[in-house]
Amino acid sequence: MMMDDVRSLAYRLLLQMEKRAACPDRLLRVALGRRSSLEPRDRALLTELVYGVLRWRQRLDWHLEVLTAGKRLDADVRVLLRLGLYQILFLERVPAHAAVHATVEVAKVARGQRTAGLVNAVLRRALRMEERWPWPKPEENAVQWLSVLTSHPVWFAEYALKRWGFEEARAVLSANNDPAGTTCRVNPLKAHRDQVIQWFRERNITAEPSPFVPTAVRLGPLRMDVVQSEPFEQGWIQVQDEASQMVAMVVQPQPEGRVLDLCAGFGGKTTHLGILMRNRGEIVAVDRDAWKLEELHENARRQGLDCVRTVQADVMELNPKATGLFDCVLVDAPCTGFGVLRRNPDIKWRRGARSPYRASLTQKAFLRQAARFVRRGGILVYATCTVFELENQGVADDFTQAFSEWVRESAAEVLPESCRSAAMGPYVATWPHRHGTDGFFIARWRRRA
Repeated sequence: MMMDDVRSLAYRLLLQMEKRAACPDRLLRVALGRRSSLEPRDRALLTELVYGVLRWRQRLDWHLEVLTAGKRLDADVRVLLRLGLYQILFLERVPAHAAVHATVEVAKVARGQRTAGLVNAVLRRALRMEERWPWPKPEENAVQWLSVLTSHPVWFAEYALKRWGFEEARAVLSANNDPAGTTCRVNPLKAHRDQVIQWFRERNITAEPSPFVPTAVRLGPLRMDVVQSEPFEQGWIQVQDEASQMVAMVVQPQPEGRVLDLCAGFGGKTTHLGILMRNRGEIVAVDRDAWKLEELHENARRQGLDCVRTVQADVMELNPKATGLFDCVLVDAPCTGFGVLRRNPDIKWRRGARSPYRASLTQKAFLRQAARFVRRGGILVYATCTVFELENQGVADDFTQAFSEWVRESAAEVLPESCRSAAMGPYVATWPHRHGTDGFFIARWRRRA
């Protein structure tokens, strides 16, 4: 595939996401799967273009405001210009004039000569700007500076500044733009951590033990799709961030127990629960999307687990009379997702200032519903992958205050000593800028016997 074709494909994927919410990882996986002959460098460029434009969208749009004097642009023209500007301003290995030419060629095919002329004029104007951009000044407007320089929505920059102050806010927001590395959870039912590390090192891929989780391995830059590697296909590993792995560890399920995993999704945490139980006992995994449960089934099969049973249902319609009670219940709640912006930068543009409040209402309802399924003396764990107090401490504190039959326990104390830096009072909170992991929140309660 020619370079121009890679840019054309990047444009089509970005335009698709501009017009309708879609997961970039899944779109890219499908697009690359249909183009198996694509060279590794072209695959890498396509991924870089899509994620780079999504990650830096706010900053790119600020540049466009300057270059066009605030002129209104159609969505497809704006996407073309973002694509060209990203290459000019962020990709040192792509010559600027080549980036302009390539973007203009994509514009000709996609929109015709007139649009190509506009794209050419704007991008060449950007080349002439060099170091003369009128950047916002932090001392005059700290919110605008944070929003533009770290490429986040204005409403989130305001929230961050108010909550953390300028320096910490800058650290939090800047870390969201660092592409996340690949971390694997080793499956001790099938392999040893050192065995996994050796496999990758033999192929000249950096592999190091996690400083936090004993069964996790951090991988360096990959020249392969890890889900097509032998360790993944053989069930030795599951791609899963350390923060996500801590969730099942806080649940602390026991062999022969009964565990309910609500909002199970693709089963990353579900299968981790099964491994911690040594594939003995029963896990009931609930999700309303059948296609996610199909992938969960495949994940469980690949990892050698047969203790997982799936139920397609709306969480709020489940009845404990039908399922019975459980020793442990996990609520991996739907949330705004602002703890995983490194992996999903598109989330920034699909949420608004009211989103955390609306999410917290759903989370409170889910948590109260989940509590109905826990036996006396049993464990309830609540987790999110976001950073907002309303969704995290707010939901957890509300539950503790509303239900006297539940005792809040320290989530950190059940984790290994290496994880204790994530303790936040009785809760666990991980941060990209502090721990190099995704941003997660975890709370744990025990029902009085």
